[in-house]
Amino acid sequence: MITPDLNIFFSFLTALLITFLAIPKLIHFAKKLSLLDTAGDRASHKGSTPFFGGIAIFTGIICSLLFWTDIEDIQYILVSISIVFIVGIVDDLRQITAFKKLMGQISATLILIFLGDIQIESMHGVLGVYDLPVWIGTLFTIFVVIVITNGYNLIDGVDGLAGGIGLVSSFSFGVIALINEQSDMAIIAFTLMGALIGFLKYNFYPARIFMGDTGSLVVGMILSILAINCIQYGLVTETLKFPNKGPLLAIAFLAIPLFDSLRVFIVRVLKGDRPLIAGRDHIHHALLDLNYGHKYTSIILCAISVFLILGSYFLLEYNVNVSIAILAGVGYFVLFIPFYILKSRSK
Repeated sequence: MITPDLNIFFSFLTALLITFLAIPKLIHFAKKLSLLDTAGDRASHKGSTPFFGGIAIFTGIICSLLFWTDIEDIQYILVSISIVFIVGIVDDLRQITAFKKLMGQISATLILIFLGDIQIESMHGVLGVYDLPVWIGTLFTIFVVIVITNGYNLIDGVDGLAGGIGLVSSFSFGVIALINEQSDMAIIAFTLMGALIGFLKYNFYPARIFMGDTGSLVVGMILSILAINCIQYGLVTETLKFPNKGPLLAIAFLAIPLFDSLRVFIVRVLKGDRPLIAGRDHIHHALLDLNYGHKYTSIILCAISVFLILGSYFLLEYNVNVSIAILAGVGYFVLFIPFYILKSRSK
């Protein structure tokens, strides 16, 4: 009999290999049918690049999970992932409205909540809030999924960045799931990690393929599921008892997309601009403007993500509100530096 630990390893390996082997075929297919992302005014890349890497990521993840997990335990997770995959495919091909994309995400989330029993039931003392009424928990869970999924989508603007951040996040969630002995969540996390490694071989600068909305929505949804699980159960072992630190860990693991998206939202509102339109005011754009290029921009932001995650370990002993405040303060200070340098240079 294969042990749970071996299932996790083989799920990781299966997703990696399937994604890695599928992408060259997708690149050829996309070029043949002219399914290419052409550089525009806001684009950070030059030329035309295939944008269907998300198909390979989704295929690697689904095939691996179907083979190495008990389907009954994760069937509604698979359904939710499939819904956002279809939404992403349609959006990449036809550019559907933001409202339709949002409806697809909400539909997938409602399946997770009411059929998969994946829901945030407590804030664990964040802002003094503990147990949530069912209807508030439902609305808050939908909000969390939308924020994480779209925050992740917004950082997909530099070669290797979304894949790298997703890799760091999935590994971190996977480690927590392993420590908590949650084999299903660990398999999901490390399967995602394997698929992203296979994808990054072709997406790291200079990118031969992009993940597109197909990939970013799928990866964002999976990271949302892992975050909700982390928020619910925290970190609990025989020696570590931090059941109420799940919110801190989830924020730390997704710090770059969450903090950057919130910063952009606040800055645009203060300027009187529309907060939800596409723009060129994200942290990766600032680093590109400082001439770090795609390669080093991705490396710098992934390194910052690792730094914040490691730093969160030393905050576990503090009150959850104090620890989140410290994490946010450090995160925003670090992300502010490139914009300060740019502003100084423009004077």
